[in-house]
Formats: sequence, structure tokens, C-alpha cells
Amino acid sequence: MHSEDVASRSADSRTGSGSSPAIDSVSLAIIEQLQEDGRRPYAAIGKAVGLSEAAVRQRVQKLLDQNVMQIVAVTDPLTVGFRRQAMLGINVEGDVDPVADALAAMPECEYVVLTAGSFDLMVEVVCEDDDHLLDVINKRVRTLPGVRSTESFVYLKLKKQTYMWGTR
Repeated sequence: MHSEDVASRSADSRTGSGSSPAIDSVSLAIIEQLQEDGRRPYAAIGKAVGLSEAAVRQRVQKLLDQNVMQIVAVTDPLTVGFRRQAMLGINVEGDVDPVADALAAMPECEYVVLTAGSFDLMVEVVCEDDDHLLDVINKRVRTLPGVRSTESFVYLKLKKQTYMWGTR
């Protein structure tokens, strides 16, 4: 896993609501360069995509400002002390948005998605250990107003995690 990478799109750009910023092939090529190495110099990116260093810097800043991408350090949770990951399927009574917002505000919740199907929400949680996971589920998630039921899918082994899908 790369220690530094690009989270290719923000949550807001995946919601399907509103208009998305137009991204041309050069901006996509810049994103691909950053996905390979989030610390790649703008001059090297410019050579690869046919732009000056200054033009690359401007485009990257625009992509960041439009929430098209984020440049972040991506860690392996196990190596930084988070030994338990799980996906939670959550069913909600009434409006899903307040529950989703409350979950998104919890530092343990890394991924919150409104879904269609068996669950109203799917939430990925990253915890220090089983006791921490139990505390998050039992005392914080299940007690949220509107949460009707939860189902936990504890990760036994992570086989693949990638952030390269943003430009295919």
C-alpha cells in the first residue's frame, strides 16, 4: 500500500446531486500521475502530460478547490494501531440524512454511504480493537435517534484496497 496517495474524489462529488465539474483528459492524466505518487513533483507531471510546472500547479489547485480529489497519506490501519475494521449495515426509521450526518461526524466512521437495498446506510468503521468496536456499535451507533437496526460485517483480512479507480 502506498504511504501517500490520492483519494480521487470527495464524497460530495459522488452524491449524484448537482453538477459535476468538467474534467478534461489533461486533468485526468494529472490525477493518474498523482495516484501513482502523491508526492510527484509538478515539473515531472508537466513533462508527462505536456504542460508547464505552473500550469500543473494551477490545475491541481483547481481540482482540489472543486473537491474533485484530495491528496492524502493513506495508511494501513493495522500498522498504526487499528486492529479491527468492520462494515456496518444500518436501517433507519424516517429521514436517513440526520443519521448519516451523525455517523459522518464520528472519527471511527471512515466511509458513510446511503444505499438502496437491504440497508439504508453502509458504514465502514476502523477501531483499535474489539472492545472499541463494541463501544462504537452499542453505545454510539445504536443509540442514534432513528437507528432501527444494525448488522456488523467484521473484516477478517483485507485482500485489496486501491484508490486508482478515479480515472478509468
